[in-house]
Amino acid sequence: MRVVIVTESFPPDVNGVAHCALQTARHLADRGHLPLVVAPATAAGSGPDAQAPCPVVRVPSLPLPGYPQVRVALPSRRVAAAIADHRADLVHLAGPFVLGVRGMAAAARLGIPAVAVYQTDLAGYARTYMGAGEAAAWRRIRSVHAAADLTLAPSSAALRDLETHGVPRVRLWARGVDTARFRPAHRDEALRRELAPNGEVIVGYVGRLAPEKQVELLSGVCGLDGVRVVVVGDGPSGPGLAEALPGAVFLGRRTGDDLARVFASLDVFAHTGPFETFCQTVQEAMASGVAVVAPAAGGPLDLVDHGRTGLLVPPRDAAAVRDAVRALAADPARRAAYGAAGRATVEGRTWAAVGDQLIGHYTDVLAARRPVVAA
Repeated sequence: MRVVIVTESFPPDVNGVAHCALQTARHLADRGHLPLVVAPATAAGSGPDAQAPCPVVRVPSLPLPGYPQVRVALPSRRVAAAIADHRADLVHLAGPFVLGVRGMAAAARLGIPAVAVYQTDLAGYARTYMGAGEAAAWRRIRSVHAAADLTLAPSSAALRDLETHGVPRVRLWARGVDTARFRPAHRDEALRRELAPNGEVIVGYVGRLAPEKQVELLSGVCGLDGVRVVVVGDGPSGPGLAEALPGAVFLGRRTGDDLARVFASLDVFAHTGPFETFCQTVQEAMASGVAVVAPAAGGPLDLVDHGRTGLLVPPRDAAAVRDAVRALAADPARRAAYGAAGRATVEGRTWAAVGDQLIGHYTDVLAARRPVVAA
């Protein structure tokens, strides 16, 4: 199968869209298919893509004003040319919004089926950054995804949102997790002594430092006795968070085995953002054997079994986050039980398993496009 993955982001970017696109390309190549990636050029230009398991076509891009870590593709004929030159059987649109719209249009002109993967709560972002615009965001989402042969939602909450707002042909496709990289065995006592020299309970957040993530909700956790807050990631909210979270340790961006070591060395993982369509960091924490606190909204509703693998709290409620962390900090046995249950829950959710599910969705779409031959 020849597949073109048109993605709004790709490594070296560090975010959910980029990571999922990379894993998709890697799995397709491992299964003997022929993927090609089309993605925005990076800040350093369109140099070699060392991580990529397949060719990558980079499209000129500009940084998003006020958020330079995010780059937006410029109009380019490279998208349609790449799809045609690759002789694609199917176009995979990862988080389509700008570049993906061009990929959708090119696929339609060429008569090639398209699968759109919904990954970003644009309506929630509109509310966060503009205080309005949710209706316009949903009109955009609906128009883009309605043109696809199939839309894949990462969680049951996302699937319900899409269907409620009139997006047709939606099916569930969750995300995998690297259970070999993220595992309890990476717990590092030397790192723990460095982060919490007085033996504090270590509570970690991993992700972008941006307004929609609402990391400032951890402010009350910073005031708990015997607790050390550790923040991993970067983004435009970083300077403000350094003031909002007194006593917290900021480690900056961490990736690969270094990130896995940090995850496994936590006692509690606390996620704060209410706009997650999936929330991969929650799944990575669970794979690392760490108890989780997360908002009862979006993707975490599928991932966290309240009272068994972690605690779900009302979204945007700093006191609820603080109280949940306080309860876990005071109960090591409960933390251990939640961590063990979380690890057991995700052990079958490998990228290979969900990648095969994706190929099944592709196969269904291609079969639906084949002409019916009269008997």
